[in-house]
Amino acid sequence: MPRPDYWDDLAAFTGRAYLRYSFTKGTGQEVAFLREVLGVQPGEVVLDAGCGPGRHSLALARGGPRVVGLDLAARFLEVAAADAAGTGADSPTFVRADVLAPPFRPATFDAVICLCQGGFGLLGGGGDDLAAFATLAALLRPGGRLALTAFSAYYAFRWHQADGGESFDISGGVQRERALVRSESGQDERTFELVTTCFTPRELRLMAASSGLEVDGLWSVEPGRWARRDPDPDMPELLLIARRA
Repeated sequence: MPRPDYWDDLAAFTGRAYLRYSFTKGTGQEVAFLREVLGVQPGEVVLDAGCGPGRHSLALARGGPRVVGLDLAARFLEVAAADAAGTGADSPTFVRADVLAPPFRPATFDAVICLCQGGFGLLGGGGDDLAAFATLAALLRPGGRLALTAFSAYYAFRWHQADGGESFDISGGVQRERALVRSESGQDERTFELVTTCFTPRELRLMAASSGLEVDGLWSVEPGRWARRDPDPDMPELLLIARRA
């Protein structure tokens, strides 16, 4: 797993500029779809694991659930808290913690969301992915629902660009790329190595089963275009919807 100071360094450099990337512009559509498929009700308690600067937390909280955002990067949580200030009773709570050691008791949440690989697929390609999945599943109350996205191994292999600085490890399902990231001021750029663990639909189903969850849906999605769509190698992400029996 990447060091905590790696995420702090990345978040401190990019800060609010993260929210200017095009993939963040579909947040409203994504949250509307989550409300539908998860059936989130006012008063329920929802964890946004790996929340980053809080875009999904803030949008979901407007519908009435009590949302807790968790992330390891201090600067992202500062951005999230600043955007939540003044939003009233619907304001999420933000907590700095590791997704592998969340400061919550088991069976605390009615729903857990873990999106854009923030608390799951960016753990470095070691053995932490299954542990993270099981940890999130354990936080669900009976009947609680999980929404988790993962980068598709089929897409990564099919479309990886070796001549563009990307590599894909077939045996481990890990994609590495050197990404040019713009600073919060917009005046500087730095290159960060991003290590993304990729998954097949079968792997996600097996992880759900091993964590005591029943799968309600497993679909291919892309930012701002979430729908009940069969797994497709030409779409970058997989969205898993599962529940604790």
